[in-house]
Order: sequence, then structure tokens, then C-alpha cells
Amino acid sequence: MAHPERLPRSTVRGAAPAPPKKKLSAGAWEEARALIWTHRKRLALGLGLSVWLRLGAGACLLCALAGAGYPLLWLRDRVLARHRAIARALPYGLDLLTLSVEAGLDFPAALAKVVEKGRSGPLAEELSVVLKELRLGKTREETLRNLARRVDLPALTSFVQALVHADRMGTPLGKVLRILSTQLRIERSQRAEKLANEAPVKLLLPLVLFIFPTLFLMLFGPLGHHVLLDGSF
Repeated sequence: MAHPERLPRSTVRGAAPAPPKKKLSAGAWEEARALIWTHRKRLALGLGLSVWLRLGAGACLLCALAGAGYPLLWLRDRVLARHRAIARALPYGLDLLTLSVEAGLDFPAALAKVVEKGRSGPLAEELSVVLKELRLGKTREETLRNLARRVDLPALTSFVQALVHADRMGTPLGKVLRILSTQLRIERSQRAEKLANEAPVKLLLPLVLFIFPTLFLMLFGPLGHHVLLDGSF
């Protein structure tokens, strides 16, 4: 008697099957190998310079730590600069998107108009990716969530959540975009006021360390020189 075919445990218990493992493409493997080979060459060059300059083990370890930490710092600065550029361009892009939707264009056509007529930069690049995903057949919610996941900026994430919620509730898109545009402009004004209030505090340390000593040297330097040479005022 033939035994019935056994089903996986996930199927029997009603659990969802495990997601398939992601595999790198041939181009990604080649890029990874090239990156590993480049790092190996730099490590060999660093070791050769350390031996040639007769550096100690502590100096070699310090240089290795500095070389390992510098790419992370560089990447963090690049991410922060990209976030700042997107935050600055977002109100203008949202205004243009609002005008396009209120003029009668649908969402993909309005996005295309923003990419075409808007300012070039990281925001235009991300919106062009969203537009390509929409043309490939993905839903608006999926493309917007992918945008928020890629950028990871609070202002853009709240914008995406508002659009997704409006899409689910059936709210007119132009009205939602107008409210979001006004809110972004208010937040930008508040952020500018906050930076303006922080400027005097940030200027205090350079003022005390660099400007005041120079001023005191210019005012009392000739007097001190006269006192030290002549012994009187």
C-alpha cells in the first residue's frame, strides 16, 4: 500500500512558507569580487608601507582602524547630505505635484511633470524610480512604500503615509496634496527659525576661543610689550 505524500510542516500547520533566499546576479557577484580585490590590494599596500616605514604594531593597528572607520563616516555624511537635499527640494516638488493634479493630470502624469520640470537632484531621481515602477505595473501603494523605505526620511515617510491613507479612503488627491504642501512649508519655516535661534549658541565657542584672544592681543599687546621693556606704563 502506497503511503500518502507527506506535506511540509509549514503547509500542515497553516503557516506561510519560508520566503526564498535572495540570490545575487552575475553583475553583483562581479562587483563584489572587484570590491574585495580592491580592498586586498589596499591592505597589502598598507602593510608594505608599514614595513618600509618601520612602524610599530600600535601604529599599524591605529591606521587599520582609521582605514576601516573612514568609509563608514564618509557614507554617513553622504546619506545626511542626500537627506538634506531631499528635504529642501520636497516642498517645491510637492507644490508642483499639487498644481499638476489640480490641473487634471493623474498621479503618474503629475509625477512625470515633476521629474521633467522640477529641480534636478536626489528627489527627482527617487521620483523617477517611482515613475518607472508605476509604468512596470506596480500599485501606487507599493511604489510609495518602496520610496519611503529607500529614502528613510521622516518628512517623506509622513507624506507617503498620508497618500496611502487617502488612496485607501478614497479622498481626493488634490485636496490631500494641498494640505501636505501647506504643512511642509510651515515645518520648513519652523526649522529655519530653530536654526536661526541655535546660531548664537554655536557662535559662542569660536568667539571665545579665537576672536576674543585676538582682540585682547591687539588691545593689550602693545601695552604689555611697553611694560616688559621699560618697566613702567
